[in-house]
Amino acid sequence: MLKPTTLAMLLAGGRVDELNVLTYYRPKSAVPFGGFGRVIDFPLSNLMNSGIEQVAILSQYRSYSLINHIGTGAAWDMLGRSRGISMLPPYIGSDQKDWYRGSADAVFRNIDFVQYHDPEHVLVLSGDHIYKMDYQHLIAYHREKNADLTMGVIRVKSEKTNRFGIAALDDEDGERGGRVTDYWEKPVNPQSEWVSLTVLCFKPEVLYKVLAENQEDVSYEFGRDIIPRMMRAGYRVYGYKFCGYWGYTRTVDEYWQSNMDLLGEEPLIDMEKWGLRTNLDHRGIRDFQPVLLGDYASVQDSLIYNGCVIEGTVRGSIIFPGVRVEKGAVIENSVLFFNNRIGRNCRLNKVVADVNNTFAEGVVVGAEAGRQANGVTVIGWNNQVPEQVVIGEGATIYPLLKASRWKKVITAGEVLR
Repeated sequence: MLKPTTLAMLLAGGRVDELNVLTYYRPKSAVPFGGFGRVIDFPLSNLMNSGIEQVAILSQYRSYSLINHIGTGAAWDMLGRSRGISMLPPYIGSDQKDWYRGSADAVFRNIDFVQYHDPEHVLVLSGDHIYKMDYQHLIAYHREKNADLTMGVIRVKSEKTNRFGIAALDDEDGERGGRVTDYWEKPVNPQSEWVSLTVLCFKPEVLYKVLAENQEDVSYEFGRDIIPRMMRAGYRVYGYKFCGYWGYTRTVDEYWQSNMDLLGEEPLIDMEKWGLRTNLDHRGIRDFQPVLLGDYASVQDSLIYNGCVIEGTVRGSIIFPGVRVEKGAVIENSVLFFNNRIGRNCRLNKVVADVNNTFAEGVVVGAEAGRQANGVTVIGWNNQVPEQVVIGEGATIYPLLKASRWKKVITAGEVLR
């Protein structure tokens, strides 16, 4: 077996509470994105375009949809004698009796897998960020600096940087990067604008050592535990500066905004130019008929994919395969997942609707048509919304809501389960 230069460990098994009902039945990395793909398509496509062909996906929470989506790995050209994608869920054995206890623990539990491949570098990535990066540039910088760890960082000028891992860098290499002089995980008062992308390149022997030491701790996360441990021990830790688009989709608002960044005359995200790949066999995307536009259809600044039938109005929205919009319906600033049915004279404004929802005639969701909405209204999957129901801005409807729970008016910000 040929020895890979780099082995990628993709952290893709988590669920975040902030995405609420969108991760009720799937991990965050498997959330649909952009009209046909999934969030995990971005790091997988980055790996493919970077020529990194040995990938392990560390999954845990409700892995079925993720496993279904990855398939054989052929969609990303990772199928062959010396390349492939391996799914690594937690397991029970003579020395393992629990779930993964954190991101670092997940990798530690699979050290035998890493050692079997004997890579020159181990690349640890988050599976739920939206960006385009050639990892080979970061790896080349890692080699040049003889670093024990090189982390991708991006400058974020925001009052919300206390939500991230923050690195302080010296000016050793100007715009390329520099040595990390300090690191804080989600500090109350951030002292730097350089945010960790959770793109971490390790020397394998260093990774093995610090992960084993971490097993004596009570927390097992790369940001919270491994990087600070390495800083305290005096390891060579460098930051590689990334200057492209980065979509952090931890909240519903951020997820919605990243989808909206696909639209406009000069979109911030260009999936074709980025070389994005997805598994077109998942949900039979490749087999859908072309989009059908009715005599009264109107479409403006939107992405609408195969299998859709549009007879109403769609503005500034992302529409996944299998969606039907009936005559008189108006969809604005919304993201509609697979197989939604929008009845006559419905109004949806700033809505994210999960798969297999039906909106009966006259339903109003979110802000009034033509008005800028404040909050994103989220509809969980497999719901039957009765006629003339009004759902206020920022409301959340849980999946499979019983018929007896529906009411005519659901107020702004209300949660119905």
